[in-house]
Amino acid sequence: MCDESKPVDGEVNDNKYFSKTAATDAEVTFEHRSAPPETRLYKKRWVIVFLFSLYSLCNSYQWIQYGIINNIFMRFYGVDSFTIDWMSMIYMLTYIPLIFPVAWLLDKKGLRVIALVAAALNCTGTWIKVASARPDLFPVTFLGQFTCSVAQVFILGMPSRIASVWFGSEEVSTACSIGVFGNQLGIAIGFLVPPILVPNVDDLDELAAHIRVMFYITAGVATFLFVLVVIVFQERPDIPPTHAQAAARRISPENYSYTASIHRLLRNKAFILLVITYGLNVGCFYAVSTLLNRMIIEHYPGEEVNAGRIGLTIVIAGMVGSLICGIWLDRSKTYKQTTLAVYLMSLVGMVLYAFTLDLGHLWVVFITAGTLGFFMTGYLPLGFEFAVELTFPESEGTSSGLLNCSAQVFGIIFTICQGKIMDSFNTLAGNLFLCAFLLIGTIITACIKSDLRRQLANQQALAARCDWMTHGKCSENHTSSINAFHPVLHHQSCSSLHAMSKAAFI
Repeated sequence: MCDESKPVDGEVNDNKYFSKTAATDAEVTFEHRSAPPETRLYKKRWVIVFLFSLYSLCNSYQWIQYGIINNIFMRFYGVDSFTIDWMSMIYMLTYIPLIFPVAWLLDKKGLRVIALVAAALNCTGTWIKVASARPDLFPVTFLGQFTCSVAQVFILGMPSRIASVWFGSEEVSTACSIGVFGNQLGIAIGFLVPPILVPNVDDLDELAAHIRVMFYITAGVATFLFVLVVIVFQERPDIPPTHAQAAARRISPENYSYTASIHRLLRNKAFILLVITYGLNVGCFYAVSTLLNRMIIEHYPGEEVNAGRIGLTIVIAGMVGSLICGIWLDRSKTYKQTTLAVYLMSLVGMVLYAFTLDLGHLWVVFITAGTLGFFMTGYLPLGFEFAVELTFPESEGTSSGLLNCSAQVFGIIFTICQGKIMDSFNTLAGNLFLCAFLLIGTIITACIKSDLRRQLANQQALAARCDWMTHGKCSENHTSSINAFHPVLHHQSCSSLHAMSKAAFI
């Protein structure tokens, strides 16, 4: 009887690793008589994912550092609120045209090159900002922010790839959540620190000094992290974490077609629906974060610091939600059910936040904002992992790139529209505008077919192993079902499938 016990770290029940094998037009096999490849989990994998989280933190912190003290930067640089809003939206706009070449570069050059470029651009942007702490140098500070926004394109698609390359099968969702966690923590610090470092003082020279201190601190941290990336960040472990990752390493990069992968993803109806719903949810989060200062100041004048603390509450609650969701997915594999439940609760949280914002009690806003953040921000790793399931065996970097691209598009649209609605009507109308789109997203999420291809491949490979161990041959049913799973696998022989299954699970 076949042993179906839970795999230990390093086994290949993680089909993310099969995705690289199946997504190419090359045939990857193991010899019948050869020993399966050596696998190993390195402690350094935690150093890699936490180092990534740190420089991701430094970059995402800068996304919101202008918006959370919108009124202060308006007065300092002599610009309107919409211009300061663009200091956040430039992160979204830059991502859209650059994500495809960066995703291609990630597939061709690997993790270390992408990490070095991201850390270098982020460091450069922070030092440009140091030179911009004068009221007449707004174009310079915008250039610095633009440079950091380009760095972000090299960061957002990394968590799922790092999890695939470095981590075992029982850790991938948790590792991805840790990668997202760094980005969220940076946003949280971006909400908290700028209102403390840059108080709303009347004297412009004193204000310039405060802004300069903030920029210098950021530049120092970014420089330190860049040096760490140069010294520490490693492309991949010497010995792969799973047998399938070992198989993926045998594939020549020339056999992988990025364009063909994009075309297959665009024909995947379930994935396209997820792209839309992910964009709606995360776009709402971007709009709320960008406009939070304006919302709070309108109802609670002079509360810039508490506006930052409310933003901090949203993100910290979301970080807890992200980790819980990641651990839950690793254990339960209930992707659609969890995604739908979290999406629905995001809508409920947004409705509560909208109707309690103007009650005059900040403690109520803290509670409702935290509830909103727990589910809305906790949705981020769910979207990434559900996408990997729906798009197996395609590259994780490509699918997550398309998700993030959708989020940036909707983020720009929602931020501009909600800002205009708030100017013309009030904050309640602007928040109800977002609620309407979250309702649409919830309905569409319910319509997504739960086509868990990665889990199906796990089951089929396990069944093939059972046949191999019991009869020494592959059943016709298992072969035909796997061949139908992806066109490339159709070209693999039954003996090849036997060998791959044996090497993967022994």
